Amino acid sequence: MSRPTDDPVSEAGAGSASVPDPSAETTTDPSAETTTDPSAETTTDPSAETTTDPSAETTTDPSAETTTDPSAETTTDRDDADPIIEVRDVSVTYDLEHRDAMVLDGVDIDLHRGEILGVVGESGSGKSMLANAMMDAVEEPGITTGEIRYYPEPGAEPVNVLDLSDERLRALRWEEISMVFQGALSSFNPTMTIRGHFEETLEAHDYDVEAGMERARQLLADLYLDPDRVLDAYAHELSGGMSQRALIALSLVLEPQVLLMDEPTAALDLLMQRSILSLLDDIQEKYDLTILFITHDLPLVAGLADRLAILYAFELAEVGPSDQVVRDSAHPYTRALLKAVPTLDAPLSTMRPIDGTAPNPAHVPDGCHYAPRCPLATQECHQSPPPWFEVGDGHRTACYHHEQAADAVPMDAEGVFES
Repeated sequence: MSRPTDDPVSEAGAGSASVPDPSAETTTDPSAETTTDPSAETTTDPSAETTTDPSAETTTDPSAETTTDPSAETTTDRDDADPIIEVRDVSVTYDLEHRDAMVLDGVDIDLHRGEILGVVGESGSGKSMLANAMMDAVEEPGITTGEIRYYPEPGAEPVNVLDLSDERLRALRWEEISMVFQGALSSFNPTMTIRGHFEETLEAHDYDVEAGMERARQLLADLYLDPDRVLDAYAHELSGGMSQRALIALSLVLEPQVLLMDEPTAALDLLMQRSILSLLDDIQEKYDLTILFITHDLPLVAGLADRLAILYAFELAEVGPSDQVVRDSAHPYTRALLKAVPTLDAPLSTMRPIDGTAPNPAHVPDGCHYAPRCPLATQECHQSPPPWFEVGDGHRTACYHHEQAADAVPMDAEGVFES
């Protein structure tokens, strides 16, 4: 179920764009410039002064809140943002015997070039499905609808990922958009050495193996691994942290622009999680990467990500700069997640679990998906999906009662960064 929009017209030309070769650059005719007639100036009669009636004060209706058309995501999140991936009204459904199961519902979001976007939500909220949809990798019988537009270069014509042929899609995956799956040991073939995985990947994409292995050695060294030891080892001979870093290096060996990371630290201890995040920050800057980092651990990613996107029950609840989302979250679900975070100083009484359970994918509520668990829910929430409301610079939330969220769900934001 897509969110209601103020403007039913989608972005101009988005639905009719052809699918170009990512290597094909867009050229612009420099002669086709817009000229302005300097003689057509506006003149003002200085004698015609404007008078103002001081009694006629301008009043503002506080109930007239600003709503956002999700199709205008780029200007909503950040006016100067350069999107590398645009996700528009993307849904993923599974056709069951009696009814469809919705596992991603009308998601609209941009991934900005050069940023780290943290996607946070409970298990089963649709996080992994969003990453798979971005690569058109949802397995059958799953059906992906909507638009996913990839921009190889700033200003280039977009590539509609869902319209690509199998051959073009094969080239896009790993060469342009790569993915790190959760659980490194399950991602490696136990009968092959790490070197074998690198060589197989390079050969499958017709890359120069010798040059590619040099890059592999550099990537492993950048991740503080001994290339000689790791390349000649089998996955089970490496520790959890080492195998995870080797998998990150493997995902980057074809020099992709975008790295999708699906809970890459879930199976690691706390110290190794922090170490991996620090390394990610370094390689993101060195290799000019755009990263989508999926996790259920909001405090873990809050200090790493430039922006946060909160998913609940297959739809987005809140999107904005990390600091704003944590310190001034405007959705009851985001605040409830933060309130449930254990901290060293806070008493146990302040940590409250979220009452109720997430909905079944085959029985998603008609209105706001969080309404059955929300302390602020009204009849409107149960009947109509809320539109997006602007609550800050690049910060938006899908909640009719966002202005009451802070009072309804108080929480300590500082404890999140300290945890």
